[in-house]
Amino acid sequence: MTIPTERFKDEYPFQSYFLDLDGVNYHFLDEGEGSPILMLHGNPTWSFYYRKLVLGLRDAYRCIVPDHIGCGLSDKPQDYPYTLEQHISNVRRLVETLRLTNLTLVVHDWGGPIGMGLALHCPERIKRFVIFNTSAFLSHLIPFRISICRIPGLGALAIRGCNAFAGAAVHMACADKKRMTPAVKAGYLAPYNNWANRIATHRFVQDIPMSSDHPTYPLMRSIDAGVDRFRDHPMMVCWGGRDFCFNDHFYELWEGRFPKADFHYFEDAGHYVVEDAHENILPLIRRFMQNESGRP
Repeated sequence: MTIPTERFKDEYPFQSYFLDLDGVNYHFLDEGEGSPILMLHGNPTWSFYYRKLVLGLRDAYRCIVPDHIGCGLSDKPQDYPYTLEQHISNVRRLVETLRLTNLTLVVHDWGGPIGMGLALHCPERIKRFVIFNTSAFLSHLIPFRISICRIPGLGALAIRGCNAFAGAAVHMACADKKRMTPAVKAGYLAPYNNWANRIATHRFVQDIPMSSDHPTYPLMRSIDAGVDRFRDHPMMVCWGGRDFCFNDHFYELWEGRFPKADFHYFEDAGHYVVEDAHENILPLIRRFMQNESGRP
């Protein structure tokens, strides 16, 4: 799809690639050479969220960053199964098409269950993990401001009509408000500029499996039960302590489930932890990648 990029072109100086998923265009970045790093975003972000990491790592690594269907520069079909299962399948096809192995998997927000679902499908391709504020576990906790967006009718009006999800995130998800310059705000908001283009931001909220009768619940349960197989994989967790959504409860879940991981807690960073703390995160990732225990 075409979106206006003039207002943020200097923030996102990358070449676009597309994978045809049965007639639907799946956009991704493919920058640099070397050991591959696959970065998976959440809702309501897109590959723009990882731009600082791509710029800081592409000199030594191959950075692949897809936009989930309905997000970023990918197509936004109105009649499409916007489910966790489908997003996992899409990423898997990208990985198989590019023949990626020895992957470092980087995940944030919805990228957590999507990425862990991918890892369980093809564990032989995964070498290590970098975890930002996310979950891969069943939970009954949901912020009130997100739960009201799940109310039939009201949710569509708020998210698709008033842009209450992506629009609110540029004010709430970054702790350091100075980081949200006009160009950065434009980058986050540009793909979600009308009712039709906000379909995925709405469907992601609807797909949160809060009860056992939700269609995505069985898959989320299997991911929750399966991720322990990666307890001995190299893993680094970088966490924003001022996240209204993935708060310290989820951080403690990662600590409990993956006690061998390398944990870094940024007290003054919010949900968009990469936006708030990329200067500190980049050297940590480089050190993690170069560590003998994490070498391919």
